[in-house]
Amino acid sequence: MKTFAESVDLAAAFGTVNELWSPKVIAQVNDQYVKLAKVQGEITWHSHEHEDELFYIVRGHLRIHYEDRVVDLPQGSLHVVPRGVQHKPVADEECWIMLIETVTTKHTGDVDMPYTKTLEQQLAG
Repeated sequence: MKTFAESVDLAAAFGTVNELWSPKVIAQVNDQYVKLAKVQGEITWHSHEHEDELFYIVRGHLRIHYEDRVVDLPQGSLHVVPRGVQHKPVADEECWIMLIETVTTKHTGDVDMPYTKTLEQQLAG
């Protein structure tokens, strides 16, 4: 089990995130990981069959596309993607996000793609 810092300076932690769409685990709360990521462009449609996924927008602007609507998330917003629901995050410019997900959540859900990171990769560093 990885040991995390007692406190986290979010600005400094975001400074260590160098790849887009590559979440970095910074803390654990019970069976939930707190992850940071920088995103730009879009990631493929995917879902997480058994896990909800919380997005908090730290900097920038994100849209979550669903089959029937788009949820607009400006800086300071949070949104929960329900388990099993197809979605596609999109950011026109670089956006900093915090994710809260169960420890079993696969990065790109039910899809493997070039952006996909293993849990070991997300925990590294």
